[in-house]
Amino acid sequence: MKPAPFKYVAARSVDEAVAALAAADGDAKLLAGGQSLVPMLNFRLLEPAVLVDINRIEGLDRIEAVDGGVRVGALARHVQVEQDALIAARFPVVTAAMRYVAHIGIRNRGTFAGSLSHADPAAELPMLARLLDATLTIVGPKGEREVGAANFFVDALTSDLGEDEMVTSVFLPDLPAGCTWGFEEFARRHGDFAIAAVATVLDMDGDSCKAARIAMAGVGHTPLRAPSGEAALAGQGRDAIDGAAAAAASDADPVNDLQGSAAYRRHLVSVLTGRVLRQAWGSA
Repeated sequence: MKPAPFKYVAARSVDEAVAALAAADGDAKLLAGGQSLVPMLNFRLLEPAVLVDINRIEGLDRIEAVDGGVRVGALARHVQVEQDALIAARFPVVTAAMRYVAHIGIRNRGTFAGSLSHADPAAELPMLARLLDATLTIVGPKGEREVGAANFFVDALTSDLGEDEMVTSVFLPDLPAGCTWGFEEFARRHGDFAIAAVATVLDMDGDSCKAARIAMAGVGHTPLRAPSGEAALAGQGRDAIDGAAAAAASDADPVNDLQGSAAYRRHLVSVLTGRVLRQAWGSA
């Protein structure tokens, strides 16, 4: 199939893109990588009156160190994030997870911010945003605002992003020195959306965990954190892993679908959480 007819706007600035969105009165879509948008247009799941292309806006493709962390521009491609030395040094869990994001052709065009804006609960990057407590900078007709990842994802394929707003960058705050990490996902084939995925970051003190973060994908209407699993690790040693894995499974909120039952996904969360925690402890 082919898309329904639409007006095309090639924005040269953020202000121009936002103005085009506002003028469309809710009937426009942004085009960055287009790896989710274009198939939906072709199948006519979306029929916007206006398509606003932001690829000509200079400066939105930067990945740069800023005070307290790293800022990823809205046009930074998946492959750029995957290969970036700054990301690898400060957030190696992101580098590891990027290799599981679809396939190389998609990673060459898809964008980090675009994946977050699409808000697919089975995608790796929304989960990483929750794991790393990312903050998204959003610009609209009323100006600029910031929203944390915990509040950005509202429901499946639904975010806090207004119809006349765009994400301009994503801020990843630095992790405590010496943090360890782990990432695992289970999918039918490499590059498919995860049936379940888990990532962790541990702030270690010797062989004891001072604080833990555990995030999950594919097991809820949004990417999730596992507060019970995290609490089970605080101040504990390696022998707390099995209990934390079981607690994380209880924090999941999966549904039955063609990929598997809710009970199956909970089991996957328990298994994958155990694996990522052992990875993290092993590198402590």
